[in-house]
Amino acid sequence: MVVKIGVAKAGNIGISPVIELLLDERADRENIDVRVVTSGAKLGPEQCEEVAKKILEFQPQLVIFLSPNAGLPGPSKAREIFAEAKVPTIIISDAPGKKAVEDIEAKGQGYFILMADSMIGARRPFLDPIEMALFNAQILTVLAITGTLSTVYLEIDKVIEQIEKGEAPTLPRIVVNKNTSIANAQFSNPYAKIKAMAAFEICKSVAGVNVKGCFQTKGRENYMPIVGSAHEMMREAMLLADQAREIEKYGNTVLRRPHDTDGKILSKRDFIAKPEKA
Repeated sequence: MVVKIGVAKAGNIGISPVIELLLDERADRENIDVRVVTSGAKLGPEQCEEVAKKILEFQPQLVIFLSPNAGLPGPSKAREIFAEAKVPTIIISDAPGKKAVEDIEAKGQGYFILMADSMIGARRPFLDPIEMALFNAQILTVLAITGTLSTVYLEIDKVIEQIEKGEAPTLPRIVVNKNTSIANAQFSNPYAKIKAMAAFEICKSVAGVNVKGCFQTKGRENYMPIVGSAHEMMREAMLLADQAREIEKYGNTVLRRPHDTDGKILSKRDFIAKPEKA
């Protein structure tokens, strides 16, 4: 059985560019068929409604919907449309999206609230396209190495397997905090683990600094150093995360979990070894 998955994106969070790729990293997985619809950078009610209705034309058996702050009017409209369509839906959002958890659960939907997927420093005198791209590359590195991305794709794979078997899926409802992420990263070296923990904490705290710089501070001379410091924090978090992975490389213990063509997760640590089913 091939499971049809619709991915709808409104606006952008750190995980957004790779979510569908996490499920089929080599483009040879035979048990899923994925379509993606995005609203681009904006996430107003009109854009979100259009995205939601468009992805439903694909008649997906599972919808994955990503947006910043899932409680905003636009994302809320999309969630309402998916609920009315009675299609299993998983919401992926950042820390402000935690406010929508009660409503998400009331609609019978699942969710991942990514606590380290922090807001960018969106001040016009600071954030040009290059700064935006660098920030997203750095946050994606942290989310990948510290286990946040692993948490998401491993749990979605469980849902896919249930649908494939003809079962009613049990949708994940997970606030992806430091403990959850680091556990799923499965570091073998304690020094790698503590560097990853530090990277996660710094990455998570970037959001609060950017909120202060973007919404609570007036005057360019006052807010520019704040958002600039937040982006420096993100860079340092990326470097710490990279150091954690390098430690695992030196010990030949990097955990690799590729998908087999049937969608099953394979696993290995030794660099030369063939990945095997867990």
